[in-house]
Amino acid sequence: MRIIKNISSFCIPVLGVFLITACSDNFLEQPAQGSLSNELVSNTDGVQKLLIGAYGALDGQQDADNALGGGGPWEAASDNWVYGTVAGGEASKGSFGGDQPAIDQIVKFISNPSNGYYNTKWKALYEGVVRTNNTLRLLDNVEDITDADRLNIEAQARFLRGHYYFELKKMWNMVPWIDETTEDANKPNDMDIWPMIEADFQFAYENLPATQPEFARANKWAAGSYLGKTYLYQEKFAEAQQILGTVISSGVNSGGVAYDLVPFFKDNFDAATENNSETVFDIQMVANDGTGTITNSRQGSKLNFPYNSPFRCCGFYQPSQDLMNSYRTDAATGLPFIENYNDEPVKNDQGIGSDDSFTPYEGSLDPRADWTIGRRGVPYHDWGYHPGAAWVREQSYGGPYAPKKSVYRQATQDIYADQSSWAPGTAINVSIIRFADVLLMAAEAEAQIGNLGAAMDYVNQVRERASNEDGFLKDYLDPNKPLDGFDESENAANYNIAPYTMTQFSSQETALDAIYFERKLELAMEGHRFFDLVRWGIAEETLNAYFEYQGDITTDVRGGRFVSGKNEYYPIPQVQIDLSVGPDGTPLLMQNPGY
Repeated sequence: MRIIKNISSFCIPVLGVFLITACSDNFLEQPAQGSLSNELVSNTDGVQKLLIGAYGALDGQQDADNALGGGGPWEAASDNWVYGTVAGGEASKGSFGGDQPAIDQIVKFISNPSNGYYNTKWKALYEGVVRTNNTLRLLDNVEDITDADRLNIEAQARFLRGHYYFELKKMWNMVPWIDETTEDANKPNDMDIWPMIEADFQFAYENLPATQPEFARANKWAAGSYLGKTYLYQEKFAEAQQILGTVISSGVNSGGVAYDLVPFFKDNFDAATENNSETVFDIQMVANDGTGTITNSRQGSKLNFPYNSPFRCCGFYQPSQDLMNSYRTDAATGLPFIENYNDEPVKNDQGIGSDDSFTPYEGSLDPRADWTIGRRGVPYHDWGYHPGAAWVREQSYGGPYAPKKSVYRQATQDIYADQSSWAPGTAINVSIIRFADVLLMAAEAEAQIGNLGAAMDYVNQVRERASNEDGFLKDYLDPNKPLDGFDESENAANYNIAPYTMTQFSSQETALDAIYFERKLELAMEGHRFFDLVRWGIAEETLNAYFEYQGDITTDVRGGRFVSGKNEYYPIPQVQIDLSVGPDGTPLLMQNPGY
């Protein structure tokens, strides 16, 4: 059973100022209008609905075509496709330059605090904070509840609050901490909130059960994984190694199934096979829920389908040539070209019409490329061969590629696609943490404390799963239309991937290089890349090299430049600063450096 969406009828008075309320778009210091009294929700049923409302804020969506607090759905998308993936160089914005130009400013690091995207994301995340705090506040008044249920609800609410604050922290760094005891929400952003985030996940880890009645609810091991991630972001590598190792050896998903990599990489991105042994914590999506909208159907990703295609709209989120090149492997070793992956670009059809002849790249590739990136001449899931330019709005601007991980299959579209809007929705979940991510975080922690063999073993588990030939694209090949240069009874391309040996893990430096690159290959297009580059301290070098390389291919990133000491964090929304006026008439919120 999935926990689905907002409990809009269960709004209660909340602390105002710059925080969106559950029932009002007024961000001044007013209680929510039409809110229910505490008495009506101060029972087990009421507090459970408040908790479900806190889960419902995870996707950042309010209703049809609106994010929480207003703004376009994509501005608060929970998969961070703008702020994590496109800004991290894994994808172009896509479409054409005049469509959603605010994204161009963000990904080229030339935006200012008045860019509305930031305010939408800020409000959506703080709405999640408000809902968790309301749950915790009202929980104290509930009498008809067992101690075990009370503790479970409290731990779930603190897990969710930890998540919302983790997102706020990695976006803006210094943000105000508001909890259930806060009396005045107009607070300065003058403290590091990592200790409070860590405390929320620690409490959740110690008090959540290993299994839950609904798969969508956070459990003990999801909390442990998130705690490990929190340690990693703080460079507490020994602590991260310990907790992540425990998760790997003992963890189970909310349904009680032991964590493990699913046999096929592709099954993490198919609504028919998700919620599996690799699921640590997902934001649950559902299609055709009876609302007549796609609010619950990954609405934040509605722009991210091939243009002029069976999906109708809209041509955004095009994987970059830089990402495609990253999947090249050495024909002799099956290993990636970590240092010089852009030296030989993977052949593409840019500038070639769909009616013109084209033969796909015949070099050695990591098979994850074709489950991550849609390219001409290779099956686009079960929709047939990607036709190239015919499905791309403007190749010169966004390149020749299409996203795949968030795109539903043709065979199951009646169940897992939702056509209730001008662009489609999908029941494909948003993965916040999956087990492959846990393995790679553990590998990083092991390498940082000098355990290079253990680090390699974790990475190789991920690579060995990717090499599973039964997961290649051959099932989608059309025997009546064989690919030039390949046998349709085998694979769609020249796939070649192999595990690392200690040669590549002979030093901490080379081991970390391999781990960082593996995260790019495994987790591409999942919203992690920009935040990884920042925490590793290599964002300036990596992204400016990306702008130089990709800018020769597509016009969208020309003029982009990352400035160290400024662009690690996004600007605090100006409207939030303006609303944070203190008793002396000056704003309490401070802008991030450089803006």
